[in-house]
Amino acid sequence: MIGHLRNLTRLITIARVLARHDALFPLERLGVAKPAVWIAKAASRRNVPGRPGEKLAAAFGELGPSFIKLGQALSTRADLMGEEVAADLSNLQDSLPPFPFEDVRRTVETELDRPLESAFSVFDPVPVAAASIAQVHFAITAPDAEGHTREVAVKVLRPGVEEAFRRDIDLLFWLSRLVEFAQPQWRRLRPVENARAFEESVVIEMDLRFEAAAACELAENFADDPTFRVPAIDWQRTGRRIMTQERVRGLRIDEPDKLIAAGLDPRVLVGNAANAFFSMVFRDGFFHADLHPGNMFVDAEGVLVAVDFGIMGRIDRQTRRYLGEMLLGFLTGNYRRAAEVHFEAGWVPADKSVEGFTQACRSIAEPIMGRPLNEISVARLLGQLFQVTETFDMQAQPQLLLLQKSMLVTEGVGRTLAPDVNMWELSRPLIESWMADNLGPQARLADGMKTLSDSVGRLPRLLESAENLLGGMDKGGFRLHPETVKALRGNRGPLSGVITVAPWLIAIVLGVLLFLKES
Repeated sequence: MIGHLRNLTRLITIARVLARHDALFPLERLGVAKPAVWIAKAASRRNVPGRPGEKLAAAFGELGPSFIKLGQALSTRADLMGEEVAADLSNLQDSLPPFPFEDVRRTVETELDRPLESAFSVFDPVPVAAASIAQVHFAITAPDAEGHTREVAVKVLRPGVEEAFRRDIDLLFWLSRLVEFAQPQWRRLRPVENARAFEESVVIEMDLRFEAAAACELAENFADDPTFRVPAIDWQRTGRRIMTQERVRGLRIDEPDKLIAAGLDPRVLVGNAANAFFSMVFRDGFFHADLHPGNMFVDAEGVLVAVDFGIMGRIDRQTRRYLGEMLLGFLTGNYRRAAEVHFEAGWVPADKSVEGFTQACRSIAEPIMGRPLNEISVARLLGQLFQVTETFDMQAQPQLLLLQKSMLVTEGVGRTLAPDVNMWELSRPLIESWMADNLGPQARLADGMKTLSDSVGRLPRLLESAENLLGGMDKGGFRLHPETVKALRGNRGPLSGVITVAPWLIAIVLGVLLFLKES
């Protein structure tokens, strides 16, 4: 009861801020906690100029760190918020006034368990960036045993930010459960599951060791790529609330005039960016999900350098194959295959019409694919596809929504650098190579054999469970004919060899049939 009252009180406060900005429409659309919405309307003025998304972004900015992050998460949900509102939320500035240097010093010394001056010979007290969760300072490390120092960037969490997020995430879960209970039509969007995904992403962002680990993993994935790199992490000066990494010097990727003046070719940079992003998603299944222009630089040698690894996405191998087949179907005009993949992946319920979904796919793709090559947006194709979810009860796929948003941002960067170029066309050789390696017969055979191997690996557990079941047959309950029981227990007789070998034969036959079906 106390929790309900606390959440309701907090909701009324939030609703009043939304009402001041004339941005109550999300709560009105949810149709829950109507008394809180009514009180907010009565107590606050309305009729604020601007688009709904702009008003909501302004309200989230006033509500602070939790809601800035929530707004950025909702910017990936065009299916939920509408394309215009989602686009406005994507422009939500993740910036707040800096917090005092005394708090920075306290955090650094607590996390490193030593005086700041013993870790850094120079530490600029003025931050170069102050966001909702943390701020960044430039520094120079203290000399090591050989007298060497390094220029670094130090990221420090805001004081009290964890407590603020915890309070608002509790409210988000409370609202999500209310929505699922009171509005059954919203359940296909899985509000509670999406709240949990948001919580997990925030928890990771709140522990800077996780961000440092993500940077290291991405660096390993691109260790042999001369066109893309990740700043080195200084683990000796990294903890839960502080992360130290190599300082990046270079130009922002969205400054084409400066890049050209530096002797760099924007077309080459666009191609390198497309190849890097495609490799992250399809080769590795681990991608930077916040590659806006402020997080991508170009060094003096023309190498792309990414920063800020708090938001990362993962896609498993099977989903990558589904996604690859779906995109291949769209790009080749095979809309039937693009539709079938959605059913095979379980994204669309089996009781829906494949023909109807094929028609929907065609209606989305034809206007886009019929445009000049440089105007084709794969990200917009995915975004419009997700908008038909309600008609076909397609369940929300958070990882694909995050991917679509990331692709949209990456395409935006590409168009800024070279407006007449389609970045995915530049990476076409890489895409075709990946598809040949992963969607061809040999890849299907390899996947079929892996499935077979996994099935065989589970056989001992299945047989053990069967033995336990058979061991209890004589005690009543589930009964079989005595001769059947003898055979299953492995008693000598004509059936014993067949029973022993049968599971292996079945597994092999299923594996072969699966391969022949897919081929």
